[in-house]
Amino acid sequence: MRVLVTGAAGYVGYAVGRRLVAAGHDVHGLVRRPGAVLPDGVRPVLGDLLDPAGLPRGPYDGVCHLAALTRVRESFAEPLRFFAANVQGTVNLLEAVETARVVYGSTAAVYGAPARQPIPETEATAPTSPYGASKLAAEQAVRFHARTGAIGAVVLRTFNVAGSVDGRPDPDETRLIPKALAVAAGRAPHLEVNGDGAAVREYLHVDDLAAAHVRALEAVRPGGEDVYNVGGGAGASVREVVAAVERVTGRPVPTLRRPPQPEPPLLVCDGAAIRAALGWRPARSALPEIIRSSWDALTRRDG
Repeated sequence: MRVLVTGAAGYVGYAVGRRLVAAGHDVHGLVRRPGAVLPDGVRPVLGDLLDPAGLPRGPYDGVCHLAALTRVRESFAEPLRFFAANVQGTVNLLEAVETARVVYGSTAAVYGAPARQPIPETEATAPTSPYGASKLAAEQAVRFHARTGAIGAVVLRTFNVAGSVDGRPDPDETRLIPKALAVAAGRAPHLEVNGDGAAVREYLHVDDLAAAHVRALEAVRPGGEDVYNVGGGAGASVREVVAAVERVTGRPVPTLRRPPQPEPPLLVCDGAAIRAALGWRPARSALPEIIRSSWDALTRRDG
C-alpha cells in the first residue's frame, strides 16, 4: 500500500514508518520542515496539518495519523492550542486525503480515571484533561467520517509508550522512564516521586505499538470504525520502575518524595479485543527490555 504517516519524524511516527517499510509498504512521511530525520525508505512530504492548502492530496491507500500535541500538563495551560492541533489538524487531514484506510493513534487519556481495571474499550470515556478531550474529539471526527462510508478506520488507544528503536530515545523527559534514566545518567540530581510511589501504570514498547499500527492498517474494513486498546495488561508501580532502572543501568536513582497528588492508583489495559481481532501481542514490552533499549539509546546519544 501507499501510506502517509503524519508526525513521521516524531517518537511514535518514526517507529511506525520503520515498521511499515519493513512490511513492504510504500511509505511517505509528513513533516513540517526539510531535513527531518526519517527511517530508511520513508519519503519526506512537507506539510502542516494547520495549513490545509499545503497538505498532500494523495492518492494514498492508507494513512497512519500520529501528529499531535501530547503533553497533558501543557494542555491545561494552552487548551485551545491542543484542540487546534489535535482536532482541527485531524479534520484538515481527513478533508485533504481521500483514502480507504485510516489508523488514528489515540490515547487511554480518553477514559479519564475509571474505577474498573483493567480498562476495556467499552468503558465510558470521561477525559480529565484538555489533551484527553482533544484526542477524544478527534477520534469522534474520524469515526463519524467513517460512518459516511468515505473511509474505514481503526482507533488505537495507548497507555504509556516507552523504549527506543534505532537509538532514538523518548524525547519527553516529563515521563517517568526518561526522567529516571536522566537521573541514572547524572543529568538530574534526583527523581521526584509523588507520595509513596505505589501508583501502577502500564508501559508499552514503542516498537510493539508500531507493530500494532501495521496490523491495524492491514485489517481496516471499508466503512468500519473499530477501536482497540493497545497493551498487555501488566502494570508496574513507580517504585518498581525505579528499581528496574537501577538494575538495568547499574546506577543509583535517588528519589525525592513529594506530597501525594490526587491520581488513580491503577491504570492498565484490557487488550483482549486487539488480540482476538488482529492477533497482536506485545513482544518487547517487558519492563527490563523497555528500559534497556531506552538506556542504550540515551548513552549512545550522550556518548
